[in-house]
Amino acid sequence: MPGVVVVGAQWGDEGKGKATDQLGDRVDLCVRYSGGNNAGHTLVVGGETFVMHLLPSGILNPGTTTVIGNGVVVDLDVFAEELQTLVSRGVEVPHPLISANAHIITEYHKVLDKVTERFLGKRRIGTTGRGVGPAYSDKVNRMGVRIQDIFDESILRQKVEAALDQKNQLLVKVYNRRPIEADAIVEALLAHAENIRPHVIDSGRFINDALDRGEVVLFEGAQAHHLDVDHGTYPYVTSSNPIAAGACTGAGVGPTRIDRTIGIAKAYTTRVGEGPFPTELHDEDGDRLRRDGGEFGATTGRPRRCGWFDALVVEQAVKINGFTDVFLTKLDVLSGWERIPVCVAYDVDGTRHDVMPVTQSDFHHATPVYEELPGWSEDISACRDFGELPANCRAYVKRLEELIGCRISGIGVGPGREQTIIVNDLL
Repeated sequence: MPGVVVVGAQWGDEGKGKATDQLGDRVDLCVRYSGGNNAGHTLVVGGETFVMHLLPSGILNPGTTTVIGNGVVVDLDVFAEELQTLVSRGVEVPHPLISANAHIITEYHKVLDKVTERFLGKRRIGTTGRGVGPAYSDKVNRMGVRIQDIFDESILRQKVEAALDQKNQLLVKVYNRRPIEADAIVEALLAHAENIRPHVIDSGRFINDALDRGEVVLFEGAQAHHLDVDHGTYPYVTSSNPIAAGACTGAGVGPTRIDRTIGIAKAYTTRVGEGPFPTELHDEDGDRLRRDGGEFGATTGRPRRCGWFDALVVEQAVKINGFTDVFLTKLDVLSGWERIPVCVAYDVDGTRHDVMPVTQSDFHHATPVYEELPGWSEDISACRDFGELPANCRAYVKRLEELIGCRISGIGVGPGREQTIIVNDLL
């Protein structure tokens, strides 16, 4: 089963890092194919917590080679900082490779990201301010700077100057900010050239060669299905394609190289940033989920919006991504609830919807229709087999399977690598 894609099935923060790390010792290559350092993957290994924003989650498995694909936008300062942090904590990281075609997040992208959000006011998207959106905009507008450009100062300078000719007009005349000097940008990028050179590869060929050898390649995106720029809750989305199909363009492989797609879903629902969220709780239940689940952004520290499991949201992701399996995380957080509501439909102006509405307007006005399931009081964090779970807990998992139309093959019952139940082999 050589080509496997891991995708978040909700709005991100589902625990993709844990699921990816769980598979890591059986994976030869772990490839990040979308997003930037606007996402955080939290890994707990041996009691130690590691938070990765840019490096692939497989970085902590010594036998796994990690690759940052061409579909990722890269902040070179963050890349260097994350490597140094791991080294300082005694983790050997000789293998992170990076595509020569990946685009670079520059300082002017970060400046524009922040001032644009402030300018939008109540209409803001809720970005992290890391410059990811502006970097992708430049990529599509054919004004981007790629990793390979920092090895040719002449080309780098031409590209930076061309970008700033336009952006400084915007900064000065619209946002009343000082212009950005091209020299400072060029010097900052060139400073990374020699350190990053050993990591740079033709990632598409490298990954395909590994697949040709029969090696197991795990593709991981950032964010999740409902933050996809094409299929998510637009415009409250990211600027790339984290869906399973995005692995093909973001890593440089054909669709026939993908053998399995695994969706990661929390046992409840969370969201960071703006946008519609039908099952969001604004009461003590929401506070309890946030507190018990530790629901604060790994990148921003922002408290996450919390709500009950929305089966329509996950079912949509199952359909579009063609999930073969779902890994359910944070089931342990629901221990202690007497009754657990699950959203099984929406009411939109008196009309019942059993799947997600077509229009954003209808989704924004959707009221959840709940089915209440009996809860359980037992602590399940030590369970390692599905049969060890309380009967009501097993029934909850089985009901979710029916609602989303996909088998649940893995279950997270705690943050640790070992706190996992494998129902069906994910590889």
